[in-house]
Amino acid sequence: MDDEGLRAAAPSVFASAAWDGVSDKYSFLPTSTVVARMRENQWLPVAASEQLVRLDSRRGFQKHIIRFQRADQIGKETEYRPEICLVNSHDRSSAYQIHAGIFRLICGNGLIIADTTFEHVSVRHVGFHPDKVIEASFRVLENVPKLAENVESFRARRLTPIEQKAFAESAILLKYDDLERAPISATKVLESRRYDDNGDDLWKTYNRVQENLIRGGLKEWGRRKENGQRHTRTRPVKGIDENVKLNKALWHLAEALKNRTN
Repeated sequence: MDDEGLRAAAPSVFASAAWDGVSDKYSFLPTSTVVARMRENQWLPVAASEQLVRLDSRRGFQKHIIRFQRADQIGKETEYRPEICLVNSHDRSSAYQIHAGIFRLICGNGLIIADTTFEHVSVRHVGFHPDKVIEASFRVLENVPKLAENVESFRARRLTPIEQKAFAESAILLKYDDLERAPISATKVLESRRYDDNGDDLWKTYNRVQENLIRGGLKEWGRRKENGQRHTRTRPVKGIDENVKLNKALWHLAEALKNRTN
């Protein structure tokens, strides 16, 4: 994405000052400055979005997320690409954050990696120097090549049907809190949307569950609400905070299952 594309997707990236409602102690770090530094290091923005806001005064300063990929990886025919996910705001609604991630070409879906796997950066906008924050961000970049090792360890872990069901049920609880009241069951969450995602290894199981919960659009005709009405189709996860939180929790679940002996 060039600056024109970024501006169209998330105008708040280019805020030239902080929102008027922040305190005098607020340290302003323009996201556009970080984007420029990332580009200098061959990490290019490929997607961006910003949070919806109700107050007109906050528009143009709200929380936003940008996904970066390595320039030498873009366009390659691979199953997935490492990503860096940047979250920031200029209205005190978010700290400056950098997370490691993966983009799966097979489904066009992005994954965000749990903090237990890779170092991440989260710095409040109080009393910091922008250069120090950018330097800290590149510590995350150094760990990105290790993502392939983690993916291969997920591929090597075969799951029994009982383990797959337990993983799916744990994932459902992350989003809906109650298995009985959830609009979908473990069986539905484990369904594949494409032939290439069929399989009993942890990598494929994790990706099926992650995509189904994040993208939504599922309907299980046999399940009903307490009042007898049928559930509507599940909603996609659109909020930045919910997306990051759910993605990290799902990766953490997968790591815990990977390390558990049968």
